[in-house]
Amino acid sequence: MSSTILVTGGTGLLGAQVVPLLRRAGHTVRVLSRHDREPGDGVRYVAVDLMTGEGLDAALEGVPTVLHLAGGPKGDDVSTRNLVQAAQRAGTVEHLVLISVVGADAVPIGYFARKAAAEQIVATSDIPYTILRAAQFHELTLKTVRAMAKAPVRLAPGGVRWQPVASGDVAARLAELTLGAPAGRVPDLVGPRVYTLEELQRGYLAAVGKRRMRLPIRVPGKIGKAYRSGANLSLDTPTGSHTWEDFLTAQTVGS
Repeated sequence: MSSTILVTGGTGLLGAQVVPLLRRAGHTVRVLSRHDREPGDGVRYVAVDLMTGEGLDAALEGVPTVLHLAGGPKGDDVSTRNLVQAAQRAGTVEHLVLISVVGADAVPIGYFARKAAAEQIVATSDIPYTILRAAQFHELTLKTVRAMAKAPVRLAPGGVRWQPVASGDVAARLAELTLGAPAGRVPDLVGPRVYTLEELQRGYLAAVGKRRMRLPIRVPGKIGKAYRSGANLSLDTPTGSHTWEDFLTAQTVGS
């Protein structure tokens, strides 16, 4: 008999790819949404405010598995704490899966720190859990280099490296973990190659047929030191199968 899996962030970039995989495995999916939506194809949408916790108790009723994908530039620690506390009150949750970011506890940026805090909240709860850290998705990488390309010169921050990963590869891994037993912190998932940020920019500019004058810069302070040390990288860990070049080609063909 299939069980219900509750997914936060189920309508976002990652959730839209994970939910069909969970449905294909035969599970009913309950997706938390900011607004009520009509159910369909085994998916029920429940209006919940993760930042206040309003609606969480009803949404978690009878749910044994939770996949927490919801996130943003602010509030990941707050929403995770509200979710965990509601799951504890429900008393039925046997597995909580959390997506986080590589270097969460090592890169001194607010977003990373809040992800690290969310990990700690989950890990110190009494709920069996799985935490997967992933590198920056290709979509975020594209958004970043596209924004940088709007400047009249191409800023080249020395020592900044990324391992962008396909969101589809992360979605497939998350589905696998969600359908499996709690495993604690599992190996990170990154893309198959490490790039300097300058290489990522060059690849994008070449794909869109643009050129920019290069201006080398040095990222200052603790943030620059963290990136130069590779704190945001995860070497010798499992990698996705789709490269940044694959993604750029698909974007160019589809545009």
